Amino acid sequence: MIVYQVFTRLFGNKVKANISGGTLAENGSAKMNDINDKVLRFVRYMGVTHVWYTGIIRHATETDYSAYGIPRQHPDIVKGKAGSPYAIADYYDVDPDLAEDVAHRMAEFEALVKRTHEAGMKVVIDFVPNHVAREYHSVAKPKSIKDLGEDDNPEMGFSLENNFYYCVGQPFVSPETAFSSSQSEEAYHEFPAKATGNDCFGNSPSQNDWYETVKLNYGVDYMAGETPLSSHLSALTSYPSSWQKMLDILLFWASKGVDGFRCDMVFMVPVAFWQWAMPQVKAKYPQLIFIGEIYDPAIYREYIATGFDYLYDKVGMYDCIRDITCGYRRAADISWQWQSTDDILGHMLYFLENHDEQRIASDFFARDARKGIPGLLVSALFAKNPFMLYAGQEFGERGMAHEGFSGRDGRTTIFDYWYLESIDHGYFNRRKLTTEEKSLMLEYQKVLLLKEREKAVSLGESFDLMYVNQHIGNRQFAFLRKHGKELLLVVANFSDEEVEIDVNIPAHAFDFLQMTPGKHSAIDLLTGEKTDFDLQPDGSLHLTIAPWYGRVYKSVVLSPGAKRTRKRPSSSE
Repeated sequence: MIVYQVFTRLFGNKVKANISGGTLAENGSAKMNDINDKVLRFVRYMGVTHVWYTGIIRHATETDYSAYGIPRQHPDIVKGKAGSPYAIADYYDVDPDLAEDVAHRMAEFEALVKRTHEAGMKVVIDFVPNHVAREYHSVAKPKSIKDLGEDDNPEMGFSLENNFYYCVGQPFVSPETAFSSSQSEEAYHEFPAKATGNDCFGNSPSQNDWYETVKLNYGVDYMAGETPLSSHLSALTSYPSSWQKMLDILLFWASKGVDGFRCDMVFMVPVAFWQWAMPQVKAKYPQLIFIGEIYDPAIYREYIATGFDYLYDKVGMYDCIRDITCGYRRAADISWQWQSTDDILGHMLYFLENHDEQRIASDFFARDARKGIPGLLVSALFAKNPFMLYAGQEFGERGMAHEGFSGRDGRTTIFDYWYLESIDHGYFNRRKLTTEEKSLMLEYQKVLLLKEREKAVSLGESFDLMYVNQHIGNRQFAFLRKHGKELLLVVANFSDEEVEIDVNIPAHAFDFLQMTPGKHSAIDLLTGEKTDFDLQPDGSLHLTIAPWYGRVYKSVVLSPGAKRTRKRPSSSE
């Protein structure tokens, strides 16, 4: 499973103005129709199996679509001109920025799902369960559905029947922001104030809070000191109002043909809700997957037990590989990271970039996109778990523009209208690909296709070699993968220098992977170079590896007791 994250608003935008803080009219927006059959073939040819279209559901924005019956959002509670895709304004609607024909935006999304499926890939979209935009109001919901907050009693700070939490008797005070355009209009009014999305239960959130959002109430009484993990919700005989409404939303989008949900900040939503909702969704859509964004390894297993198929391994493997790339940790530390989740390794989603993290090529990370290749080799090839790639990563997108609300922070903006030259070159004007962009793309393609096509990776066992190779553990990481007769030796070099190293192969590897000693021909699947190895228990192999690169040697080896057979000659031989 290889997930390709597409920030849909930016993917295909052809307006090159790039005015910091620019409007839709000035900077433009990509459309779902830009992601056509040709583009999807390119994506699939990278080895991608699932496309995560980020920002599909309608969210708060400063752009006025009231002519289409879409409520206008007050700029005091919108981050950036385009707005955050995680401030959902209508769970049953599609972002109008993404449609060529705004009145038929849902039909355009359904067509995108169909095209993606026809290209041989599955569709993942966001489900944002913890919070919504402050001015949330659904104009697209089915008539049988009651809106969030519609039956709330704002005189109660907490109630199982309320969808929101309230600061009773207190007005909402919006933080002043340099990006607010509300000087020419009346200030935003909300009374009583609703609690803010990042568990800020006061009426006056700061600029650093998620002040553009409000917290959804799943029945956890934070005022009484409960938490999503300590609440007693599973013992309830009737369920909080929000539960059924959020289940209805999941079922609505599943009915549109989506194949999975990337669930935002799942640890802020009680386990009991997931235990109740996910079995009902999967009963109707058995193949549908749930990917959870979670940052506390101590509760990984609890959320997997609720039904999550995959969890972000951000504070584990991502942070480890980033630190190694930046020179802060030893490459051998990767062993400890995978061992800490060994019992759930198949559920861990590895990645090197996403919309929340800084670009590898940015000044805040490695400054050079090619320095991400060793981390790619480890993240994509070490285990059978999925890998995620962020659009532009494969072309060396730097994320160093000052787009507006986002600022120059090494990330690609999620708040602003913007044009990404790397995406334009990579998918829409491929003749303009620079030598560096093309070279990097080919390296990513090689590695991702290995993950998809090599049985030793997709089906095989892993064997970490570092416990007998501590002499290379500062800047190199080595492991084996094997399935049937096919053996891969993978070594990643996190160093500025070409290295000559001896990689030890312990006797235990021969037992665990069922290998026979002997001389074997091998080919480096990255470079095409051929060599011969003498594989012996407790022996070693001498390798030369280029800086910030690696080796993926493939050999055909026999299991103990297996006999070599010669193909019977045909009658013409």
